[in-house]
Amino acid sequence: MSDQRVLAKEFEIIAALLEISGANAFRVNATKKVSRVLQDFEGDLHAIAATPGGLEALDGIGKSSAEKIRQWCDAGTIDELETLRSEIPPGLIGLLDISGLGPKTVGRLWRETDIVDRAGLARGIEDGTLAALPRMGAKTIANIKDSLEFAEQAAERTSIGIALPLAELLLEELGSLPGVNSIEYAGSLRRGCETIGDIDLLATCDDPAPLIETFTQAPGVTKVLASGDTKASIRLKDGIQVDLRIIDAEAIGAARMYFTGSKEHNVKLRHLAQARSLRLNEYGLFPDDGQQEPPQQRGIAPIAAATEEDIYAALDLPFHPPELREERDAIEIPPPPLLTLADIACDLHTHTTASDGHLPIAAMAEEAMRCGYHTLAITDHSRSSVQANGLSVERLLEHVAAIREVDAATPGIRLLAGSEVDIHADGSLDYDDDVLAMLDLVVASPHAALRQPPEEATSRLIAAVSHRHVHVLGHPTGRMIGRRPGLEPDMRAVAEAAAKHGTALEINANPSRLDLRDRHVRIAMESGALISINTDAHAAAHFAFMRYGVLTGRRGGLTSEQCINAWQADRLLAWLD
Repeated sequence: MSDQRVLAKEFEIIAALLEISGANAFRVNATKKVSRVLQDFEGDLHAIAATPGGLEALDGIGKSSAEKIRQWCDAGTIDELETLRSEIPPGLIGLLDISGLGPKTVGRLWRETDIVDRAGLARGIEDGTLAALPRMGAKTIANIKDSLEFAEQAAERTSIGIALPLAELLLEELGSLPGVNSIEYAGSLRRGCETIGDIDLLATCDDPAPLIETFTQAPGVTKVLASGDTKASIRLKDGIQVDLRIIDAEAIGAARMYFTGSKEHNVKLRHLAQARSLRLNEYGLFPDDGQQEPPQQRGIAPIAAATEEDIYAALDLPFHPPELREERDAIEIPPPPLLTLADIACDLHTHTTASDGHLPIAAMAEEAMRCGYHTLAITDHSRSSVQANGLSVERLLEHVAAIREVDAATPGIRLLAGSEVDIHADGSLDYDDDVLAMLDLVVASPHAALRQPPEEATSRLIAAVSHRHVHVLGHPTGRMIGRRPGLEPDMRAVAEAAAKHGTALEINANPSRLDLRDRHVRIAMESGALISINTDAHAAAHFAFMRYGVLTGRRGGLTSEQCINAWQADRLLAWLD
Protein backbone atom coordinates (compact mmCIF):
# COMPACT_ATOMS: atom_id res chain seq x y z
CA MET A 1 0.00 0.00 0.00
CA SER A 2 1.38 3.43 -0.97
CA ASP A 3 2.38 5.99 1.65
CA GLN A 4 -0.54 8.27 0.80
CA ARG A 5 -3.05 5.41 1.19
CA VAL A 6 -1.58 4.50 4.58
CA LEU A 7 -1.67 8.12 5.68
CA ALA A 8 -5.21 8.56 4.35
CA LYS A 9 -6.26 5.74 6.66
CA GLU A 10 -4.55 7.49 9.59
CA PHE A 11 -6.53 10.69 8.95
CA GLU A 12 -9.70 8.62 8.59
CA ILE A 13 -9.04 7.20 12.06
CA ILE A 14 -8.34 10.69 13.43
CA ALA A 15 -11.70 11.88 12.08
CA ALA A 16 -13.49 8.92 13.68
CA LEU A 17 -11.79 9.45 17.03
CA LEU A 18 -12.63 13.16 16.94
CA GLU A 19 -16.27 12.30 16.30
CA ILE A 20 -16.28 9.73 19.10
CA SER A 21 -14.83 12.36 21.42
CA GLY A 22 -17.51 14.88 20.49
CA ALA A 23 -15.39 17.33 18.48
CA ASN A 24 -17.20 19.92 16.37
CA ALA A 25 -18.46 18.87 12.96
CA PHE A 26 -16.26 21.35 11.05
CA ARG A 27 -13.08 19.82 12.45
CA VAL A 28 -14.30 16.29 11.77
CA ASN A 29 -15.31 17.07 8.17
CA ALA A 30 -12.05 18.90 7.47
CA THR A 31 -10.10 15.85 8.64
CA LYS A 32 -12.21 13.56 6.47
CA LYS A 33 -11.50 15.78 3.48
CA VAL A 34 -7.74 15.48 4.08
CA SER A 35 -8.15 11.70 4.04
CA ARG A 36 -9.95 11.88 0.68
CA VAL A 37 -7.32 14.18 -0.80
CA LEU A 38 -4.55 11.81 0.24
CA GLN A 39 -6.46 8.80 -1.08
CA ASP A 40 -6.63 10.45 -4.51
CA PHE A 41 -3.09 11.89 -4.54
CA GLU A 42 -0.89 10.11 -7.09
CA GLY A 43 2.43 11.94 -6.72
CA ASP A 44 5.47 11.49 -4.46
CA LEU A 45 4.13 12.33 -1.00
CA HIS A 46 7.53 12.76 0.61
CA ALA A 47 8.71 15.04 -2.21
CA ILE A 48 5.71 17.35 -2.01
CA ALA A 49 5.94 17.38 1.79
CA ALA A 50 9.56 18.53 1.52
CA THR A 51 8.61 21.34 -0.89
CA PRO A 52 7.76 24.60 0.92
CA GLY A 53 4.04 25.23 0.48
CA GLY A 54 3.64 22.05 -1.58
CA LEU A 55 1.06 20.41 0.66
CA GLU A 56 -0.82 23.62 1.30
CA ALA A 57 -1.29 24.01 -2.45
CA LEU A 58 -3.49 20.90 -2.48
CA ASP A 59 -7.17 21.74 -2.20
CA GLY A 60 -8.46 20.72 1.23
CA ILE A 61 -5.13 20.65 3.08
CA GLY A 62 -4.56 23.59 5.43
CA LYS A 63 -1.53 24.58 7.47
CA SER A 64 -2.37 22.37 10.45
CA SER A 65 -3.01 19.28 8.32
CA ALA A 66 0.14 19.92 6.31
CA GLU A 67 2.18 19.92 9.51
CA LYS A 68 0.66 16.60 10.54
CA ILE A 69 1.53 15.11 7.15
CA ARG A 70 5.12 16.35 7.40
CA GLN A 71 5.35 14.94 10.89
CA TRP A 72 4.23 11.55 9.62
CA CYS A 73 6.70 11.68 6.72
CA ASP A 74 9.54 12.49 9.14
CA ALA A 75 8.65 10.29 12.12
CA GLY A 76 6.04 7.79 10.91
CA THR A 77 3.53 8.96 13.54
CA ILE A 78 1.12 11.84 14.14
CA ASP A 79 1.06 13.27 17.66
CA GLU A 80 -2.65 14.12 17.47
CA LEU A 81 -3.54 10.54 16.57
CA GLU A 82 -1.48 9.12 19.43
CA THR A 83 -3.06 11.62 21.84
CA LEU A 84 -6.58 10.78 20.69
CA ARG A 85 -5.88 7.08 21.04
CA SER A 86 -4.62 7.56 24.57
CA GLU A 87 -7.79 9.42 25.55
CA ILE A 88 -10.26 6.66 24.67
CA PRO A 89 -10.47 2.95 25.52
CA PRO A 90 -8.64 0.99 22.79
CA GLY A 91 -11.60 -1.31 22.11
CA LEU A 92 -13.75 1.53 20.79
CA ILE A 93 -11.95 1.56 17.44
CA GLY A 94 -12.95 -2.07 16.90
CA LEU A 95 -16.61 -1.12 17.34
CA LEU A 96 -16.41 1.08 14.25
CA ASP A 97 -16.18 -2.06 12.11
CA ILE A 98 -19.68 -3.10 13.20
CA SER A 99 -22.22 -2.16 10.55
CA GLY A 100 -24.72 0.29 12.00
CA LEU A 101 -22.31 1.75 14.56
CA GLY A 102 -20.90 5.07 13.44
CA PRO A 103 -18.51 7.20 15.50
CA LYS A 104 -21.36 9.19 17.11
CA THR A 105 -23.12 6.04 18.29
CA VAL A 106 -19.87 4.52 19.52
CA GLY A 107 -19.16 7.69 21.49
CA ARG A 108 -22.65 7.61 22.94
CA LEU A 109 -22.27 3.97 24.04
CA TRP A 110 -18.99 4.84 25.74
CA ARG A 111 -20.30 7.88 27.59
CA GLU A 112 -23.79 6.62 28.48
CA THR A 113 -23.27 2.89 29.08
CA ASP A 114 -19.53 2.36 29.52
CA ILE A 115 -19.50 -0.08 26.58
CA VAL A 116 -15.92 0.11 25.30
CA ASP A 117 -15.35 -3.04 23.21
CA ARG A 118 -17.08 -5.86 21.33
CA ALA A 119 -17.42 -8.05 24.41
CA GLY A 120 -19.11 -5.20 26.27
CA LEU A 121 -21.40 -4.59 23.31
CA ALA A 122 -22.46 -8.24 23.31
CA ARG A 123 -23.21 -8.06 27.04
CA GLY A 124 -25.10 -4.81 26.61
CA ILE A 125 -27.32 -6.42 23.98
CA GLU A 126 -28.05 -9.46 26.14
CA ASP A 127 -28.62 -7.70 29.49
CA GLY A 128 -30.86 -4.95 28.11
CA THR A 129 -28.38 -2.06 28.51
CA LEU A 130 -28.84 -1.01 24.88
CA ALA A 131 -32.61 -1.35 25.08
CA ALA A 132 -32.64 1.19 27.96
CA LEU A 133 -31.09 3.88 25.76
CA PRO A 134 -33.40 6.44 24.14
CA ARG A 135 -33.92 5.98 20.39
CA MET A 136 -32.46 2.47 20.51
CA GLY A 137 -35.35 0.32 19.32
CA ALA A 138 -35.63 -3.44 19.16
CA LYS A 139 -35.05 -3.54 15.38
CA THR A 140 -31.91 -1.41 15.65
CA ILE A 141 -30.54 -3.63 18.42
CA ALA A 142 -31.33 -6.79 16.43
CA ASN A 143 -29.44 -5.37 13.44
CA ILE A 144 -26.44 -4.47 15.63
CA LYS A 145 -26.45 -7.99 17.09
CA ASP A 146 -26.46 -9.56 13.62
CA SER A 147 -23.66 -7.26 12.46
CA LEU A 148 -21.59 -8.04 15.57
CA GLU A 149 -21.94 -11.79 15.04
CA PHE A 150 -21.08 -11.42 11.36
CA ALA A 151 -18.01 -9.28 12.12
CA GLU A 152 -16.78 -11.77 14.71
CA GLN A 153 -16.96 -14.57 12.16
CA ALA A 154 -14.90 -12.54 9.68
CA ALA A 155 -12.40 -11.17 12.21
CA GLU A 156 -9.63 -13.65 11.40
CA ARG A 157 -9.58 -12.82 7.69
CA THR A 158 -8.06 -9.86 5.83
CA SER A 159 -9.53 -8.30 2.69
CA ILE A 160 -7.63 -9.02 -0.51
CA GLY A 161 -7.67 -5.24 -1.03
CA ILE A 162 -5.35 -4.93 1.97
CA ALA A 163 -3.39 -8.16 1.63
CA LEU A 164 -2.45 -7.94 -2.06
CA PRO A 165 -0.90 -4.42 -2.00
CA LEU A 166 0.91 -5.36 1.21
CA ALA A 167 2.30 -8.54 -0.38
CA GLU A 168 3.39 -6.59 -3.45
CA LEU A 169 5.18 -4.05 -1.27
CA LEU A 170 7.04 -6.86 0.51
CA LEU A 171 7.96 -8.45 -2.82
CA GLU A 172 9.32 -5.14 -4.09
CA GLU A 173 11.43 -4.54 -1.01
CA LEU A 174 12.72 -8.10 -0.56
CA GLY A 175 13.12 -8.78 -4.27
CA SER A 176 15.57 -5.90 -4.61
CA LEU A 177 18.05 -7.49 -2.18
CA PRO A 178 21.31 -8.80 -3.68
CA GLY A 179 21.23 -12.54 -4.22
CA VAL A 180 17.42 -12.86 -4.30
CA ASN A 181 16.66 -14.56 -7.60
CA SER A 182 12.87 -14.72 -7.33
CA ILE A 183 10.15 -14.05 -4.79
CA GLU A 184 6.39 -14.43 -5.12
CA TYR A 185 3.23 -14.86 -3.08
CA ALA A 186 1.28 -18.12 -2.88
CA GLY A 187 -1.62 -19.38 -0.77
CA SER A 188 -5.17 -18.08 -0.88
CA LEU A 189 -3.85 -14.72 -2.10
CA ARG A 190 -2.57 -16.30 -5.31
CA ARG A 191 -5.90 -18.08 -5.71
CA GLY A 192 -7.61 -14.66 -5.62
CA CYS A 193 -9.74 -15.37 -2.55
CA GLU A 194 -11.74 -12.37 -1.33
CA THR A 195 -10.26 -12.64 2.17
CA ILE A 196 -6.86 -13.92 3.28
CA GLY A 197 -5.85 -15.76 6.44
CA ASP A 198 -2.13 -15.00 6.14
CA ILE A 199 0.37 -14.19 3.40
CA ASP A 200 2.72 -16.90 2.08
CA LEU A 201 5.91 -15.84 0.31
CA LEU A 202 8.21 -18.18 -1.63
CA ALA A 203 11.75 -17.15 -2.57
CA THR A 204 14.81 -18.55 -4.29
CA CYS A 205 18.14 -16.95 -3.42
CA ASP A 206 21.90 -17.47 -3.23
CA ASP A 207 22.17 -16.83 0.51
CA PRO A 208 19.06 -17.06 2.72
CA ALA A 209 20.55 -15.33 5.79
CA PRO A 210 20.38 -11.69 4.58
CA LEU A 211 16.87 -12.23 3.22
CA ILE A 212 15.63 -13.75 6.49
CA GLU A 213 17.23 -10.93 8.48
CA THR A 214 15.72 -8.18 6.33
CA PHE A 215 12.32 -9.88 6.40
CA THR A 216 12.21 -10.19 10.19
CA GLN A 217 13.36 -6.58 10.65
CA ALA A 218 10.98 -5.04 8.12
CA PRO A 219 9.06 -1.88 9.10
CA GLY A 220 5.76 -2.68 10.80
CA VAL A 221 6.85 -6.00 12.30
CA THR A 222 5.43 -6.31 15.81
CA LYS A 223 6.55 -9.86 16.52
CA VAL A 224 8.89 -12.42 14.98
CA LEU A 225 7.04 -15.72 15.30
CA ALA A 226 9.84 -17.89 13.87
CA SER A 227 13.22 -17.40 12.25
CA GLY A 228 15.28 -20.28 10.88
CA ASP A 229 17.67 -21.06 8.07
CA THR A 230 15.01 -21.40 5.34
CA LYS A 231 11.78 -20.18 6.95
CA ALA A 232 10.58 -17.19 8.95
CA SER A 233 7.22 -15.88 10.16
CA ILE A 234 6.31 -12.38 11.31
CA ARG A 235 3.24 -10.56 12.53
CA LEU A 236 2.64 -7.02 11.29
CA LYS A 237 1.07 -4.19 13.29
CA ASP A 238 -2.33 -4.73 11.65
CA GLY A 239 -2.31 -8.35 12.83
CA ILE A 240 -1.49 -10.01 9.49
CA GLN A 241 0.89 -12.96 9.65
CA VAL A 242 3.43 -13.34 6.83
CA ASP A 243 5.37 -16.58 6.25
CA LEU A 244 8.53 -16.65 4.13
CA ARG A 245 10.02 -19.89 2.78
CA ILE A 246 13.30 -20.27 0.90
CA ILE A 247 12.90 -22.83 -1.90
CA ASP A 248 15.39 -24.64 -4.14
CA ALA A 249 15.03 -23.20 -7.63
CA GLU A 250 14.78 -26.70 -9.13
CA ALA A 251 11.66 -27.41 -7.05
CA ILE A 252 9.92 -24.03 -7.24
CA GLY A 253 7.05 -25.41 -9.35
CA ALA A 254 6.23 -28.09 -6.80
CA ALA A 255 6.49 -25.62 -3.92
CA ARG A 256 4.33 -23.12 -5.80
CA MET A 257 1.63 -25.77 -6.31
CA TYR A 258 1.81 -27.08 -2.74
CA PHE A 259 1.73 -23.72 -0.97
CA THR A 260 -0.88 -22.22 -3.31
CA GLY A 261 -3.41 -24.94 -2.49
CA SER A 262 -6.21 -25.27 -1.95
CA LYS A 263 -5.85 -28.11 0.51
CA GLU A 264 -8.68 -29.99 -1.20
CA HIS A 265 -7.10 -29.51 -4.63
CA ASN A 266 -3.75 -30.81 -3.35
CA VAL A 267 -5.43 -33.85 -1.81
CA LYS A 268 -6.99 -34.69 -5.19
CA LEU A 269 -3.60 -34.37 -6.88
CA ARG A 270 -1.91 -36.62 -4.33
CA HIS A 271 -4.61 -39.29 -4.71
CA LEU A 272 -4.21 -39.26 -8.48
CA ALA A 273 -0.45 -39.50 -8.05
CA GLN A 274 -0.83 -42.49 -5.72
CA ALA A 275 -3.07 -44.22 -8.27
CA ARG A 276 -0.13 -43.98 -10.71
CA SER A 277 2.39 -45.25 -8.13
CA LEU A 278 3.75 -41.75 -7.72
CA ARG A 279 4.31 -39.53 -4.71
CA LEU A 280 3.65 -35.77 -4.72
CA ASN A 281 4.90 -33.31 -2.14
CA GLU A 282 6.27 -29.77 -1.98
CA TYR A 283 9.59 -30.94 -3.43
CA GLY A 284 8.25 -32.60 -6.57
CA LEU A 285 6.52 -35.57 -8.14
CA PHE A 286 8.51 -38.74 -7.43
CA PRO A 287 8.25 -42.46 -8.16
CA ASP A 288 6.77 -44.15 -5.11
CA ASP A 289 8.96 -47.04 -3.95
CA GLY A 290 6.95 -47.64 -0.79
CA GLN A 291 9.59 -46.32 1.60
CA GLN A 292 8.52 -44.11 4.52
CA GLU A 293 11.46 -41.72 4.31
CA PRO A 294 10.73 -38.85 1.91
CA PRO A 295 12.25 -39.47 -1.53
CA GLN A 296 14.04 -36.11 -1.71
CA GLN A 297 15.96 -37.04 1.45
CA ARG A 298 17.19 -40.24 -0.22
CA GLY A 299 18.55 -38.54 -3.31
CA ILE A 300 15.78 -39.70 -5.63
CA ALA A 301 15.30 -37.37 -8.60
CA PRO A 302 11.77 -36.05 -9.18
CA ILE A 303 9.83 -36.79 -12.35
CA ALA A 304 8.59 -33.19 -12.37
CA ALA A 305 9.28 -30.25 -10.03
CA ALA A 306 10.46 -27.15 -11.88
CA THR A 307 7.03 -25.94 -13.07
CA GLU A 308 3.41 -26.55 -12.18
CA GLU A 309 2.69 -27.28 -15.83
CA ASP A 310 5.20 -30.14 -15.75
CA ILE A 311 3.47 -31.70 -12.73
CA TYR A 312 -0.03 -31.49 -14.22
CA ALA A 313 1.26 -32.95 -17.49
CA ALA A 314 3.01 -35.81 -15.70
CA LEU A 315 -0.31 -36.65 -14.04
CA ASP A 316 -2.13 -36.49 -17.42
CA LEU A 317 -4.17 -33.51 -16.18
CA PRO A 318 -5.00 -30.17 -17.81
CA PHE A 319 -3.31 -27.16 -16.22
CA HIS A 320 -5.53 -25.34 -13.75
CA PRO A 321 -4.86 -21.65 -13.04
CA PRO A 322 -4.65 -20.85 -9.32
CA GLU A 323 -8.14 -19.32 -9.22
CA LEU A 324 -9.65 -22.69 -10.23
CA ARG A 325 -8.04 -24.85 -7.56
CA GLU A 326 -10.87 -25.06 -5.06
CA GLU A 327 -12.73 -28.18 -3.97
CA ARG A 328 -15.60 -27.37 -6.35
CA ASP A 329 -13.34 -27.36 -9.44
CA ALA A 330 -13.36 -30.59 -11.46
CA ILE A 331 -9.71 -31.51 -11.73
CA GLU A 332 -9.94 -33.69 -14.88
CA ILE A 333 -11.90 -31.15 -16.98
CA PRO A 334 -9.89 -28.56 -18.94
CA PRO A 335 -10.80 -25.09 -17.66
CA PRO A 336 -12.07 -22.44 -20.10
CA PRO A 337 -9.79 -19.63 -21.33
CA LEU A 338 -10.28 -17.25 -18.43
CA LEU A 339 -10.71 -13.51 -18.65
CA THR A 340 -7.55 -11.47 -17.94
CA LEU A 341 -7.07 -7.92 -16.74
CA ALA A 342 -5.62 -7.06 -20.16
CA ASP A 343 -8.98 -7.97 -21.74
CA ILE A 344 -10.86 -5.21 -19.87
CA ALA A 345 -11.67 -2.30 -22.19
CA CYS A 346 -14.23 -0.22 -20.27
CA ASP A 347 -15.71 0.64 -16.88
CA LEU A 348 -19.49 1.01 -16.72
CA HIS A 349 -20.12 2.12 -13.12
CA THR A 350 -18.35 5.24 -11.77
CA HIS A 351 -19.18 8.37 -9.77
CA THR A 352 -18.19 12.03 -9.97
CA THR A 353 -18.54 15.10 -7.79
CA ALA A 354 -22.13 15.37 -9.03
CA SER A 355 -23.03 12.85 -6.30
CA ASP A 356 -20.46 11.41 -3.87
CA GLY A 357 -17.39 11.04 -6.11
CA HIS A 358 -14.19 13.02 -5.67
CA LEU A 359 -13.37 13.98 -9.27
CA PRO A 360 -15.23 15.89 -12.00
CA ILE A 361 -16.27 14.27 -15.27
CA ALA A 362 -13.18 15.28 -17.28
CA ALA A 363 -10.77 13.98 -14.64
CA MET A 364 -12.55 10.62 -14.53
CA ALA A 365 -12.29 10.44 -18.32
CA GLU A 366 -8.54 11.08 -18.09
CA GLU A 367 -8.12 8.22 -15.60
CA ALA A 368 -10.12 5.87 -17.83
CA MET A 369 -7.95 6.77 -20.83
CA ARG A 370 -4.87 6.13 -18.71
CA CYS A 371 -6.25 2.62 -18.19
CA GLY A 372 -6.56 2.23 -21.96
CA TYR A 373 -10.38 2.05 -21.96
CA HIS A 374 -12.47 2.84 -25.03
CA THR A 375 -15.62 3.63 -22.97
CA LEU A 376 -16.45 5.04 -19.54
CA ALA A 377 -19.95 5.25 -18.07
CA ILE A 378 -20.63 8.04 -15.56
CA THR A 379 -23.34 6.68 -13.25
CA ASP A 380 -23.92 9.00 -10.33
CA HIS A 381 -26.48 8.12 -7.67
CA SER A 382 -30.21 8.57 -8.09
CA ARG A 383 -32.40 10.76 -5.89
CA SER A 384 -33.23 8.24 -3.12
CA SER A 385 -29.54 7.93 -2.14
CA VAL A 386 -29.72 11.12 -0.10
CA GLN A 387 -26.64 10.14 1.93
CA ALA A 388 -24.69 9.98 -1.36
CA ASN A 389 -25.98 13.33 -2.67
CA GLY A 390 -28.24 11.58 -5.16
CA LEU A 391 -29.47 13.57 -8.13
CA SER A 392 -32.98 14.92 -8.49
CA VAL A 393 -34.44 14.68 -11.98
CA GLU A 394 -33.54 18.32 -12.61
CA ARG A 395 -29.93 17.80 -11.50
CA LEU A 396 -29.73 14.58 -13.51
CA LEU A 397 -30.75 16.40 -16.71
CA GLU A 398 -28.06 19.01 -16.13
CA HIS A 399 -25.53 16.27 -15.39
CA VAL A 400 -26.37 14.33 -18.55
CA ALA A 401 -25.84 17.48 -20.59
CA ALA A 402 -22.48 18.06 -18.88
CA ILE A 403 -21.35 14.48 -19.58
CA ARG A 404 -22.22 14.80 -23.25
CA GLU A 405 -20.42 18.12 -23.45
CA VAL A 406 -17.23 16.59 -22.02
CA ASP A 407 -17.68 13.56 -24.30
CA ALA A 408 -17.78 15.79 -27.37
CA ALA A 409 -14.61 17.57 -26.22
CA THR A 410 -12.67 14.40 -25.32
CA PRO A 411 -11.44 12.40 -28.32
CA GLY A 412 -10.12 8.92 -27.63
CA ILE A 413 -12.85 7.73 -25.29
CA ARG A 414 -16.63 7.45 -25.35
CA LEU A 415 -18.40 8.80 -22.26
CA LEU A 416 -21.82 7.35 -21.51
CA ALA A 417 -24.38 9.37 -19.56
CA GLY A 418 -25.85 6.95 -17.05
CA SER A 419 -27.08 6.60 -13.50
CA GLU A 420 -26.85 4.16 -10.63
CA VAL A 421 -30.54 3.92 -9.89
CA ASP A 422 -31.81 2.62 -6.58
CA ILE A 423 -33.99 -0.49 -6.63
CA HIS A 424 -36.72 0.07 -4.05
CA ALA A 425 -37.80 -2.73 -1.74
CA ASP A 426 -40.76 -3.56 -4.00
CA GLY A 427 -38.57 -3.82 -7.12
CA SER A 428 -39.55 -0.45 -8.58
CA LEU A 429 -36.84 1.97 -9.72
CA ASP A 430 -35.97 5.41 -8.43
CA TYR A 431 -36.67 7.28 -11.69
CA ASP A 432 -39.68 7.08 -13.98
CA ASP A 433 -39.38 5.29 -17.32
CA ASP A 434 -39.27 8.49 -19.35
CA VAL A 435 -36.21 9.62 -17.39
CA LEU A 436 -34.49 6.24 -17.67
CA ALA A 437 -35.14 6.13 -21.41
CA MET A 438 -32.95 9.15 -22.08
CA LEU A 439 -29.90 7.60 -20.39
CA ASP A 440 -27.19 5.74 -22.28
CA LEU A 441 -26.81 3.17 -19.51
CA VAL A 442 -28.73 2.28 -16.35
CA VAL A 443 -27.11 0.42 -13.45
CA ALA A 444 -29.86 -0.64 -11.04
CA SER A 445 -28.57 -1.38 -7.53
CA PRO A 446 -30.03 -2.24 -4.10
CA HIS A 447 -28.85 0.14 -1.36
CA ALA A 448 -31.57 -0.14 1.30
CA ALA A 449 -33.78 -2.88 2.77
CA LEU A 450 -30.85 -5.30 2.60
CA ARG A 451 -32.34 -7.63 5.21
CA GLN A 452 -35.32 -8.68 3.11
CA PRO A 453 -36.38 -12.33 3.27
CA PRO A 454 -34.88 -14.34 0.37
CA GLU A 455 -38.19 -14.65 -1.48
CA GLU A 456 -38.77 -10.88 -1.46
CA ALA A 457 -35.14 -10.20 -2.42
CA THR A 458 -35.43 -12.60 -5.37
CA SER A 459 -38.62 -10.96 -6.66
CA ARG A 460 -37.07 -7.52 -6.18
CA LEU A 461 -33.96 -8.32 -8.24
CA ILE A 462 -35.88 -10.20 -10.93
CA ALA A 463 -38.11 -7.14 -11.37
CA ALA A 464 -34.99 -5.01 -11.85
CA VAL A 465 -33.25 -7.25 -14.40
CA SER A 466 -36.55 -7.61 -16.28
CA HIS A 467 -37.01 -3.85 -16.62
CA ARG A 468 -36.61 -2.78 -20.24
CA HIS A 469 -34.37 0.19 -19.40
CA VAL A 470 -31.95 -1.61 -17.06
CA HIS A 471 -28.63 -2.67 -18.57
CA VAL A 472 -26.68 -3.80 -15.47
CA LEU A 473 -27.72 -5.11 -12.05
CA GLY A 474 -25.21 -3.42 -9.73
CA HIS A 475 -23.70 -5.19 -6.68
CA PRO A 476 -26.72 -7.53 -6.59
CA THR A 477 -26.69 -8.50 -2.90
CA GLY A 478 -25.42 -5.21 -1.44
CA ARG A 479 -23.08 -7.08 0.89
CA MET A 480 -19.99 -5.51 2.48
CA ILE A 481 -17.33 -8.11 3.25
CA GLY A 482 -16.90 -8.55 7.00
CA ARG A 483 -19.54 -5.90 7.76
CA ARG A 484 -22.92 -7.04 6.42
CA PRO A 485 -24.08 -10.14 4.56
CA GLY A 486 -26.54 -8.33 2.31
CA LEU A 487 -29.46 -9.89 0.44
CA GLU A 488 -29.70 -13.66 0.00
CA PRO A 489 -31.74 -14.11 -3.18
CA ASP A 490 -32.13 -17.24 -5.29
CA MET A 491 -29.23 -16.22 -7.51
CA ARG A 492 -29.95 -18.89 -10.12
CA ALA A 493 -33.45 -17.51 -10.61
CA VAL A 494 -32.05 -13.97 -10.87
CA ALA A 495 -29.36 -15.09 -13.33
CA GLU A 496 -31.87 -16.94 -15.51
CA ALA A 497 -34.09 -13.85 -15.62
CA ALA A 498 -31.08 -11.68 -16.48
CA ALA A 499 -30.12 -14.05 -19.30
CA LYS A 500 -33.68 -14.00 -20.64
CA HIS A 501 -33.80 -10.19 -20.73
CA GLY A 502 -30.19 -9.59 -21.80
CA THR A 503 -29.29 -7.78 -18.58
CA ALA A 504 -25.73 -8.04 -17.26
CA LEU A 505 -24.97 -8.93 -13.65
CA GLU A 506 -22.24 -6.86 -12.06
CA ILE A 507 -19.12 -7.97 -10.25
CA ASN A 508 -18.52 -4.83 -8.21
CA ALA A 509 -14.71 -4.82 -8.04
CA ASN A 510 -14.41 -2.75 -4.88
CA PRO A 511 -12.57 -5.19 -2.57
CA SER A 512 -15.01 -4.36 0.22
CA ARG A 513 -17.84 -5.66 -1.98
CA LEU A 514 -16.79 -8.22 -4.65
CA ASP A 515 -20.47 -8.65 -5.35
CA LEU A 516 -21.30 -10.83 -7.33
CA ARG A 517 -19.11 -13.23 -5.38
CA ASP A 518 -17.25 -16.03 -7.15
CA ARG A 519 -19.87 -18.74 -6.67
CA HIS A 520 -22.54 -16.42 -8.05
CA VAL A 521 -20.41 -15.80 -11.14
CA ARG A 522 -20.36 -19.55 -11.74
CA ILE A 523 -24.15 -19.67 -11.48
CA ALA A 524 -24.43 -16.76 -13.93
CA MET A 525 -22.09 -18.51 -16.37
CA GLU A 526 -24.14 -21.70 -16.19
CA SER A 527 -27.34 -19.70 -16.73
CA GLY A 528 -25.97 -17.90 -19.78
CA ALA A 529 -26.12 -14.44 -18.17
CA LEU A 530 -23.71 -11.69 -19.14
CA ILE A 531 -21.28 -10.26 -16.59
CA SER A 532 -20.07 -6.69 -16.17
CA ILE A 533 -17.02 -6.00 -13.98
CA ASN A 534 -16.97 -2.41 -12.71
CA THR A 535 -14.95 -0.51 -10.14
CA ASP A 536 -17.73 1.72 -8.76
CA ALA A 537 -14.90 4.26 -8.76
CA HIS A 538 -15.37 7.37 -6.63
CA ALA A 539 -11.73 8.49 -7.00
CA ALA A 540 -8.76 8.06 -9.31
CA ALA A 541 -7.19 5.34 -7.16
CA HIS A 542 -10.35 3.25 -7.38
CA PHE A 543 -9.75 2.37 -11.04
CA ALA A 544 -7.10 -0.03 -9.73
CA PHE A 545 -9.90 -2.07 -8.11
CA MET A 546 -10.58 -3.67 -11.49
CA ARG A 547 -8.01 -6.41 -10.84
CA TYR A 548 -9.98 -7.67 -7.82
CA GLY A 549 -13.09 -7.97 -9.93
CA VAL A 550 -11.20 -9.86 -12.61
CA LEU A 551 -9.81 -12.28 -10.00
CA THR A 552 -13.35 -12.88 -8.72
CA GLY A 553 -14.56 -13.47 -12.25
CA ARG A 554 -11.76 -15.93 -12.93
CA ARG A 555 -12.66 -17.86 -9.76
CA GLY A 556 -16.13 -18.23 -11.26
CA GLY A 557 -14.78 -19.41 -14.63
CA LEU A 558 -15.54 -16.14 -16.45
CA THR A 559 -14.43 -15.81 -20.08
CA SER A 560 -13.96 -12.64 -22.13
CA GLU A 561 -16.89 -13.63 -24.35
CA GLN A 562 -19.35 -13.48 -21.45
CA CYS A 563 -17.90 -10.25 -19.94
CA ILE A 564 -19.22 -7.14 -21.64
CA ASN A 565 -16.27 -5.06 -20.37
CA ALA A 566 -14.01 -7.10 -22.69
CA TRP A 567 -16.04 -6.34 -25.81
CA GLN A 568 -14.93 -3.94 -28.50
CA ALA A 569 -16.65 -0.55 -28.55
CA ASP A 570 -18.95 -1.22 -31.51
CA ARG A 571 -20.23 -4.47 -30.00
CA LEU A 572 -20.78 -2.87 -26.59
CA LEU A 573 -22.64 0.12 -28.01
CA ALA A 574 -24.78 -2.14 -30.18
CA TRP A 575 -25.74 -4.14 -27.09
CA LEU A 576 -26.60 -0.95 -25.19
CA ASP A 577 -28.81 0.19 -28.03
